[in-house]
This record gives sequence, C-alpha cells and structure tokens, in this order.
Amino acid sequence: VIVVLYFRLWIMGGSMPLFSEQDNPASFSPYILTRFLTYSYLLAFNVWLLLAPVTLCYDWQVGSIPLVETIWDVRNLATILLAVVMTLLSLHCLAAFKRLEHKEVLVGLLFLVFPFIPASNLFFRVGFVVAERVLYMPSMGYCILFVHGLRKLCTWLNRCGATTLTVCTVLLLLLFSWKTVKQNEIWLSRESLFRSGVQTLPHNAKVHYNYANFLKDQGRTREAIYHYRTALRLYPRHASALNNLGTLTRDTAEAKRCYQRALQLNPQHSRALFNLGNLLKMLRKLVFTFPILLFSLLSLFLTFSFIFLCSLLKERFKEAEEIYQAGIKNCPDSSDLHNNYGVFLVDTGSPEKAVAHYQQAITLSPSHHVAMVNLGRLYRSLGDNSVAEEWYKRALQVARKAELLSPLGALYYNTGRYDEALQVYREAAALQPSQRELRLALAQVLAVMGQTKEAEKMTNHIVSEETGCLECYRLLSAIYSKQEHHDKALDAIDKALQLKPKDPKVISELFFTKGNQLREQNLLDKAFEV
Repeated sequence: VIVVLYFRLWIMGGSMPLFSEQDNPASFSPYILTRFLTYSYLLAFNVWLLLAPVTLCYDWQVGSIPLVETIWDVRNLATILLAVVMTLLSLHCLAAFKRLEHKEVLVGLLFLVFPFIPASNLFFRVGFVVAERVLYMPSMGYCILFVHGLRKLCTWLNRCGATTLTVCTVLLLLLFSWKTVKQNEIWLSRESLFRSGVQTLPHNAKVHYNYANFLKDQGRTREAIYHYRTALRLYPRHASALNNLGTLTRDTAEAKRCYQRALQLNPQHSRALFNLGNLLKMLRKLVFTFPILLFSLLSLFLTFSFIFLCSLLKERFKEAEEIYQAGIKNCPDSSDLHNNYGVFLVDTGSPEKAVAHYQQAITLSPSHHVAMVNLGRLYRSLGDNSVAEEWYKRALQVARKAELLSPLGALYYNTGRYDEALQVYREAAALQPSQRELRLALAQVLAVMGQTKEAEKMTNHIVSEETGCLECYRLLSAIYSKQEHHDKALDAIDKALQLKPKDPKVISELFFTKGNQLREQNLLDKAFEV
C-alpha cells in the first residue's frame, strides 16, 4: 500500500490534486457542522446505493446532493440509522470474535469499511460528492454480509420459508442483472451517457454542462444554449459554462458579458481570455468595415464619422490588447495563448512582436505545429522564403497533415519549384481527398507543368461535384487555351461569368480573358466589344 501511495504521489509531482467547489461543495463550506452532517449523510447515501442501486449517474457533482446544513434536516435520520446498524454489527463482531465463530462477519465488515475510508473525506479532500466506482471493493464486504445473513435466516425459517427466501433472492439477482445490462447500454455512446445524466439528476449542473458540450459538438446550438443556461441557473459560478455560452450566442453584447463574468470567476480561464480577445478584434473589424455609416453621410459628416470610427477602433484594439496581455500574465505557460496573441499582433500590424510570441509558444510546446505554420506564414509575408520553408518542414516533422502540407506547396509553387510543389500537393490530396482547394491547387500545378490532360480530368471532376466552382472554370479556360482549344476556353469563361461573381476585379479579369480568347479566334470585333 505504501509503495502504491508513493507511486501515486510521484506521478502527481509530490503534491495533492487541487479541486474546485463544484467538485465537492461540502469540503468548501466554512461551517464545521455542515461539513460533518453532509459527510455523515454521504456515508448513509453510499450504503443505500449498495442496498438499492436505483439511481445511478456517471457524475455526482454540483447540486446532486444538497448540503445538510442543520440538525433538523430529515436526512439526518438516515445517518442515525446507519450509526445504529454499524454499532450493532461491530458489537456482534466483538462477541463472535470472543467465541471464535462467524469470522466472515468481521471480514465482511472490514471489506465494507476500510476500502471506503480514502473516499470519505476523513483524511483529505476528494474530488467528488459520490463516486460509484469507489463502491466496488466495499461491495465485496456487502456480499459477504448478505450471504451470512441469508444463511442465518434460512436456519431460522422452516422449509417453506427458506424456499420463499431463496426464490426472492433469485428474483433480486435477476433484477440486479437487468439493471446492470440497462446501465451498460447507457455507456454505449457519448450521447446516451450524457442524456442519462440529465434524466437521472436534472438538478445537477455538471451533467447539463456535459450534455450541452455534446450538443454543441453536434451543431445543435439551440439545445446546447438551453442546457448551458440550465447549468448556470443551477450553478451561477460555472465559468466554463459562461465561456461556452458566449461562443454560441449571436448577441455580441451578451457574449462579451459571458466572457467577462467567466474571467471574474476565474481570472486564469485561458479560453475565456482568448474568446474575449477575438470578440473585441471582430468588433473592431466590423466597425472598420461598416459601410452604411461611411457612404450614407455627406462629406462633412463623413469626416466626423471617420474620426469617431478611428477612435472606436483604437479603443477596441486597446481593450483586446489588454485582454491578451492579462491572459499571458495569468497563464504565462499557455502555448495556445502565445500563439493566438501572435495571430492578433499580425492582424494588427505588429509582425515583429508576433515572432517572439510564436517562438515562445514553440518553446513551451515543442510540438505546437500550428505556431510553426503561423511563423512560417509570417516569414513568408516578410519575404524570407527560406526561413518560412524551414518552419513548414519543422511542422511537418511533428504532424504530416494536409493543412500543413498546403502552405509548403504554395511556397514551392510561387517560387517556381513546381516539381516539389507537385509532390507536396499530391501527398496532401491523398491525405484529404475531399478537400476541393487541395485538388484544385494540384490541378493548377499540373497545368503549369504541361500535364494538361491530367489537370483537365481532375478539374472536370471537381466541377462535376460542385458546379459553382468559379476558379475551376478559370483554370479550365487556361488549360484549354494551353491546348489551343480556344472555343472550349471561351465556353469555360462564359460559364464562369454566368456565376455572376461580385468582386469587380474578378469580373474585369474574366472579361479580359474572354477578350483574349476571342482575339485568338480572330473575332476582333467581338473582342473589342468585350
């Protein structure tokens, strides 16, 4: 036992685990009486779970069992009853021990009590209110005592009574077997497990939070918001529920309030810090690009509006900057925070500062391939392609993923290293064949290298899957033009124009390409009209 305890402490770095109030509310109560009464009642509750496992749940935490705060709470009767039963059992064990008989009662009692002591909050705080898993070993003692009691009853009853008792025991075993099968079905999927928690303990904030997380992952936003709100109604200090609710609500003001409240409750909540920083950055962009205010006013008013927008822009930037800096101050070892702050700095025109934070993210987490790719993109934007290539390759040493191969392929393509670009894009497309952009980039490389047949086949396949692919028609036009099939090239451009792109620059380029194709067919009058 000592070796096991030492190994456990060694794994945890020589310190005890830290728990929050929602894990074990009674242990955080400032009142000794409340702690004593609640802990005592929890002993009786666990015994009841052994006797009648009717209500079972995967997580007994916030609100599952309200605190016993006064001696007048009716649940204290269960504690008193347990104390009486355990006292009688102990006296029976002492008497039997003196007579050297019924040693199985002592063994059963020891198995029932001693394995449960570490989970009783007697010596140290535990991270749960009730945990069914800690009843596995005590259940052995319970079974021993049950069989001993059953045998004693059979000796006292007549034949008919003993038969009735046996039949009842068999029925009880069948009932427990059915309960086991039904409980195992709950654990077959994540949805059934989390839904069962909500159905079994609707007053438990933690199960609503877990179910909301599942619904969020499934894209069932409305249901997720309902369960996040329910979790917060049951436990208003749930910082993670506030943060996740903020990510789902469409009201930016409410989202901001959620993030700020989460940070008030937990100043080191890195996700809330990151989300609040992103929200402020998004609001800054919305203000900057808001067209109605810019184009609906006269020039004089436009000047004042622009000044107002700039001041608001500066205020949003400053607020977002403070949020990120506060996050890094509270969580200096968070590689994700450093990486995200680097992205923010790049977006706001401070690439030199961003380099330091990307590198710090990689120092803290040497396998942080996202920071490596971001650093590569930054060096690429600064024109240092050789350093950018090094960081892309370093990221690929950590993970060979399509999204990491793509920027390296783009670098090779834009620097004229088409053979290497072809190799990289082929690998990326093989890893993620459903990604349209990767296949289109591969077709573009093939076309530039003169492998127009394969490029044409690949592009037509993409068009068959998505007829609204504007870039596909532009690429087909280039391929057909290279093959000197100018009528097909012209047809591809016409199909691109039928998609009615909104970008004036794209429209201009399409008409220019169409004019070139008409010129190649000696249709100079039509080319001039275009």
